Amino acid sequence: MNTVLFSHPACVDHDTGFGHPENPARLKAVLAALEDERFHFLQRCEAPRATREQLARAHPGSYVEEILAAIPAEGHAEIDSDTVLSPGSGEAALRAAGAVVAAVDAVCRGEARNAFCAVRPPGHHAETATAMGFCLFNNVAVGALHARAVHGIERVAVVDFDVHHGNGTQDILQGDAGMFYASTHQWPLYPATGAAQERGAHDNVVNAPLAAMSGSAEFRHAVTTHILPALERFQPGLILISAGFDAHTRDPLAGLHLVEADYAWVTRKLADLARSCCEGRVVSVLEGGYDLRALAASCAAHVHELMQA
Repeated sequence: MNTVLFSHPACVDHDTGFGHPENPARLKAVLAALEDERFHFLQRCEAPRATREQLARAHPGSYVEEILAAIPAEGHAEIDSDTVLSPGSGEAALRAAGAVVAAVDAVCRGEARNAFCAVRPPGHHAETATAMGFCLFNNVAVGALHARAVHGIERVAVVDFDVHHGNGTQDILQGDAGMFYASTHQWPLYPATGAAQERGAHDNVVNAPLAAMSGSAEFRHAVTTHILPALERFQPGLILISAGFDAHTRDPLAGLHLVEADYAWVTRKLADLARSCCEGRVVSVLEGGYDLRALAASCAAHVHELMQA
């Protein structure tokens, strides 16, 4: 079984306007990096659209329709100052969530060892009924809930190493005893959630906040001391990764100092744990990362480790 890459050209058509950090060049940079010879055996699949039923596991149907109805016929529309819509945004958002659903299907059916979803818009800030932080639908939460509904995976874990706390994923999953959410992130920082005291209704949330200027040592300590032991105790049947690369030292939107080797390390640790508890089943989903060179190199390191798992 190979690592499978899920993406779709429609994800490039989500136009956020001049100067917006979450722009089509991000995905172009990622996909270009994955054309390197190291990724010759990376299997590539086109992401389908998520259905209304799939999205409604994470979001009310009325919210899904509200977002799709807000897509402008031309120009741009703003949900908030950060979250911008264009005519291509609806199709991009459906393909982004659909990529995660398809990746979960492939991994849970044994058709792939693991998978990476190179998609945009990102998702981890999208709450149950609120779009924010560049995010429309919560791609990883849609995938987690699909895994249970369709494949009977009763315990699903999401691990998030984006520099920003995934408030949306926590919001959607924290009341569900069969779901687990863990995050390392700079704190305090947008969106002002993710304190260590936030534990979830079933003690199923682990936040490991990092102070500004933290680097490799602090990140690896947080993962080793807080996240991996809790994840092992939870014993998930599937691990999803919210793979944001904006904690990189070159990234302009925050102040952590990770490098490519840190992303390779955490990927290897999560893949090792997945082999011990859930037959190696891992689905990773692109979130943030706003320096193109750092994003491309970090993403390549991440996917290469998935291929070695």
